[in-house]
Amino acid sequence: MATPKSESEWKQKLTPEQYHVLREKGTESPFTGKYDKFFDKGKYKCAACGNVLFTSETKYDSGCGWPAFFAANKDSIITKDDYGFGMHRIEVMCRKCGSHLGHVFDDGPRDKGGKRYCINSLALEFEEEGKI
Repeated sequence: MATPKSESEWKQKLTPEQYHVLREKGTESPFTGKYDKFFDKGKYKCAACGNVLFTSETKYDSGCGWPAFFAANKDSIITKDDYGFGMHRIEVMCRKCGSHLGHVFDDGPRDKGGKRYCINSLALEFEEEGKI
């Protein structure tokens, strides 16, 4: 991972809510995130390091209460088994900085590969298409 920072540096860079999600593997409450019902054209980047994770072309309304994508920029994420809370899930993390983004499930659109990347809005920053 290319962005080594101390937890103290992360606390200075991120809001307390972002720190909880990105660095402590927290989850924002469903239907509260700014990107849940947001469908502008552009790129979704890691709020911690700016790594491009998803594009608006892969975002869809899953009804789950969090932003959902059927595909990720595979070079920008890593996944690992998560056995927290007495269940097995697949955690999604930023490959560049190791921050927690959310989880991926196998209940996404079948015609798009069947994946649902369920991602916390607090873990994302949006860059509008055509902006630099």
